[in-house]
Amino acid sequence: MTLRQVLSIAAATVAFAAGTALAQAPAREYTVLNPPQPTEGGGKVEVIEFFWYGCGHCYTLEPFVEKWAAGLPKDVVFRRLPAVPNEGWGQLASVYYTLEAMGQLDKLHKKVFDAIHKDQVNLNMKKVREEWLARQGVDMARYAEVEKSFSVVTRMNRARQLTAAYKIEGVPIVVVAGKYATSNTLTGGDTSRVMTVVDRLIDMARKEAKTAEAPAAPAPKQPELVKK
Repeated sequence: MTLRQVLSIAAATVAFAAGTALAQAPAREYTVLNPPQPTEGGGKVEVIEFFWYGCGHCYTLEPFVEKWAAGLPKDVVFRRLPAVPNEGWGQLASVYYTLEAMGQLDKLHKKVFDAIHKDQVNLNMKKVREEWLARQGVDMARYAEVEKSFSVVTRMNRARQLTAAYKIEGVPIVVVAGKYATSNTLTGGDTSRVMTVVDRLIDMARKEAKTAEAPAAPAPKQPELVKK
């Protein structure tokens, strides 16, 4: 079986799982998570994109995410999070966090996607992955050291925890404020609409935050009793 066939099967499985995990009327284009999850936005609206390098739908969404993130509002914090629902996905999640720790992520993030989906390079295979990274100018001795570092191991464990907490079974899924989620499945297969829906969900989260911060209305004064 070719890599293209493997990825096609994986993408179909991912799409089915995403639809099952986030069952929702297509017209609404988002779902409400139950229970909502605590966020790490530091007072800003947190947006998380759960993805996997091996996912074809994530690859298709990436240009829209990249363009959207370039104009990120000041009150929004965005982060990509490689989902780790199983250790098979952990191989490529480790690539993400190791490159991030080495300061190589901005340079190689898109190239990893392209290698898998455009050039048909099977980066799930350790030997192939190491050879490809070396060709990109990555110091592989340093890479092997960083990959086992406390920082990367901690981030990988956190990714596993969040994948479980958000009940992520398929990707891509974009979560806003720990409460709302959308995906290409929920937009009826229209990948170009995903980040538009995200903007709408951010507005909803802003309004909810303002309502929560508004001072409570004073209790009405009770009439004084007239002494006889």
